[in-house]
Amino acid sequence: MYGTLQFDAVLEALLGRIPKRAAASAPGWRAAALEGRVYPGLVAGPGSAAPGLRLTDLSPREWGILDAFEDDRYDLREVELTSGGRGLAYLWPEGDVRDENWDAQQFKVLHLQEYAARCARIAPRLATEAGQ
Repeated sequence: MYGTLQFDAVLEALLGRIPKRAAASAPGWRAAALEGRVYPGLVAGPGSAAPGLRLTDLSPREWGILDAFEDDRYDLREVELTSGGRGLAYLWPEGDVRDENWDAQQFKVLHLQEYAARCARIAPRLATEAGQ
């Protein structure tokens, strides 16, 4: 996971726990800043490697919640990792992509608290949408 799902507060708000995870990065991809949004989109980025986390113990229920959170706009696909393994990532389709990369530290300072609170408010609806 890259972007907002790297933050414990967001995972806790959505899933009610912090899953086991390991640092990972995806070569050939970048977490791009998106126009008018505080979260990024993972887009092709030749010569780049998007940093993130590999969540290693998600239950089917939790995957359903994350799928509902990311919604139909994203494309869940397998990507290669610099570790040599593969992992699933939500890819951003075209549109609203800015030239600069998303700044996780800036998000943490300026938006994380409010974003995590919003995630906590919508978590029950997401669980329902996921059929949980």
